[in-house]
Amino acid sequence: MKIDVEEARIFVRPGVTDMRKHINGLAAIVEGTMKESPFTGNIFLFANRQKTVLKVVYWDRNGFCLWLKRLEKDRFPWPDDEAEAREITKDEVAMLMKGIDFWHEHRELRYSTVL
Repeated sequence: MKIDVEEARIFVRPGVTDMRKHINGLAAIVEGTMKESPFTGNIFLFANRQKTVLKVVYWDRNGFCLWLKRLEKDRFPWPDDEAEAREITKDEVAMLMKGIDFWHEHRELRYSTVL
């Protein structure tokens, strides 16, 4: 089974998520805390306190799918508070899996005058 990231929107739940939660608990977080519908086919990502475990939940045609990745060494770059939460792109998911911290990338500066 392959996730269709071309069609789906990808959302990150910032901060800490209790990794004892499974599909029902994570879907309740999506609906209650994140104010999104878990039945849309969108992809939702969650991380534990140590940022070594990442869970992915999404709806696939007729049921939920739950994916888990546990790092044996290192940590995932992860936003700590709601202000950093946002929808991310498939390219940013690839960077996240490689450990690239795009949450703190350089921001584009726009100036109107030199003096």
